[in-house]
Amino acid sequence: MKFKIHNRFKSLIGGLLAINLLFAAPAIASIQDSTATVAPVEQQATAPEDATALSTDSTASDAAAPDSATAVSASTDAKATPAAGAVKEEKVTDPQVYKNLTYYILLFLVICTVIAVIGKVNSIYVLTKKVNGKYNPLAGNTIQSILLFVFLIAFLGFIYYGYAVWGSWSWRDAVTEHGKDIDRMFIITTIIITIVLVLVHILLLTFTFIYRMRANRKAYYYPHNDAIERLWTIVPAVVLTILVLFGFFTWRSITNIPEELKKSAIQIEVLGEQFMWTVRYPGSDGELGKRNYKLTTPLNSYGIDFNDKNSWDDIKGDDIVIPVNKSVRFHILSKDIIHSFYIPDFRVQVNAVPGMTNYFQFTPTVTTEEMRDKMNDPQYDYVMLCAKICGESHYNMQKKVVVVTEAEYKDWLSKQGKFFTEDLQKEFAQTDDNTVKEERIAASIN
Repeated sequence: MKFKIHNRFKSLIGGLLAINLLFAAPAIASIQDSTATVAPVEQQATAPEDATALSTDSTASDAAAPDSATAVSASTDAKATPAAGAVKEEKVTDPQVYKNLTYYILLFLVICTVIAVIGKVNSIYVLTKKVNGKYNPLAGNTIQSILLFVFLIAFLGFIYYGYAVWGSWSWRDAVTEHGKDIDRMFIITTIIITIVLVLVHILLLTFTFIYRMRANRKAYYYPHNDAIERLWTIVPAVVLTILVLFGFFTWRSITNIPEELKKSAIQIEVLGEQFMWTVRYPGSDGELGKRNYKLTTPLNSYGIDFNDKNSWDDIKGDDIVIPVNKSVRFHILSKDIIHSFYIPDFRVQVNAVPGMTNYFQFTPTVTTEEMRDKMNDPQYDYVMLCAKICGESHYNMQKKVVVVTEAEYKDWLSKQGKFFTEDLQKEFAQTDDNTVKEERIAASIN
């Protein structure tokens, strides 16, 4: 009697072997790495023996050349010292590596055995049914359709759980005036998507049970229906068009701000670079000075043009501090690559693009202290993040945002340092003197 392996078992065994290689490869690699580190150590360990031989040779030649022997002895001692240190750093393979490898191999063999036993039991069951004339090739359809219906119940339960539990974890009301409009748009979109999600899955997973293939039953051939096709084409198109227009007009209402409101707002400039944010406030004149990247120096990393007197009183903020119920207009720039100015609680996100300035204006409505009381978390802070993956330290691009009363804002502003420090003033004075001298020389030549 010949033993024959079916093609499906060959494929199964091949797949299981591939999985075993995935499990075993890290352990084998670690064994090879540890072996590679031990080999040089063993070679270094022979150094003291060589040093001993050299010292013996030098001792034998002491009578003929004492000075030479002393030099050789000193050199061999110098060579022997690092070798002795290398022996102390010898790395031995951790026995746990072999235990892990053995564990994964045994686990793989157990899984293969269980799968093989289940497959053999099932094949014997099917063979017995065929011998007795009771085999029904369509019997599995009912079981599968019931399992899909059970999955539908579990799926709907998880949807409810996601909204009831996770929804409250991830959702907080916006703390800005425009954030309410964005939240309303988001909620309406979520409701429509949820209705479609639930209805489609109910129809999909109940139809698999109702219209499952059974013996002596033929499927009804229904190739075309104009009314149904118009329905599932026009209705989604209309709904999506409404949502797009809703979003378009909501965004226009947020970004199209009258010119007088732009000027009356508090102006704050935020410069992004790898991997930090720099915040600049206007001084008592209420205007931000000019900036030019060509003026960037080690002391003037921001590139502020101090020839513009409006920049002399510009203030450097350690954090972003803004007053409640006051309109704030942010000037968003980038020094190197694309970053993204993102404050989740405020529903604010604007790209910071090199070579251009983007703007976003909003009005905060809840102070930091009020938010802490509301969330019952005395440590809670608003935070500004970078929403563009900009490099290996992207996660460091954070800035605390503090919303305070107007009196607290003015008090905080008065305590902040200026960009035009004493060192920069000296550098600017030297540059200015050099410029005057160059102008005088040019005038005398002419």
